[in-house]
Amino acid sequence: MVEQPVSANIVRAKGRVSPEQRAANLGHKSATVWFTGLSGSGKSTLAFAVEEALIRNGIAAYVLDGDNVRFGLNRDLGFAPEDRTENIRRIGEVCRLFQDAGVVVLTAFISPYLADRKQVRDLHPDGSFVEVFVNTPIEVCEARDVKGLYAKARAGEIPEFSGVSAPYEAPVSAEISVDTTKPLRDCVKQIVQALELASA
Repeated sequence: MVEQPVSANIVRAKGRVSPEQRAANLGHKSATVWFTGLSGSGKSTLAFAVEEALIRNGIAAYVLDGDNVRFGLNRDLGFAPEDRTENIRRIGEVCRLFQDAGVVVLTAFISPYLADRKQVRDLHPDGSFVEVFVNTPIEVCEARDVKGLYAKARAGEIPEFSGVSAPYEAPVSAEISVDTTKPLRDCVKQIVQALELASA
């Protein structure tokens, strides 16, 4: 359930440009493409590669990366469960604005909780939210971990680390599931082909 704002005496403003007009103007539909998976699963690498492929195809696309957002918009949040939930709530609202503006916004967030991802989905019009499960085994994620985060988490140096000292709730019905042990170009092709972005 989407919570109501604390502020009183506010009313949603409605613009005069329809989603159909935006799609016709830009030449494609908009969407939020939400990459979720463990740390090291390949979310950011994949999201940026898909963005590049979409831009080459003339589609207005932009990546919101988990670490990048924590440098600015969400710099006041840590990794406790309530902070993770607020992190995803805020970015979900930003995604909805991008999507409403006609852009294909791609995200790369662990977003470990099913309920949080559902809340973001519920913000979006039907069909405009595409969940991509970056389904990479934890052993592969650890082997790729150049920052040594998994080793630190297992040593107790990083609390609340998804998949080790904090839960990761895998999607049960993601629109796309991708295996990043396969070549990157194959994963990008799978996602781009699965997105239905042709303008109506």
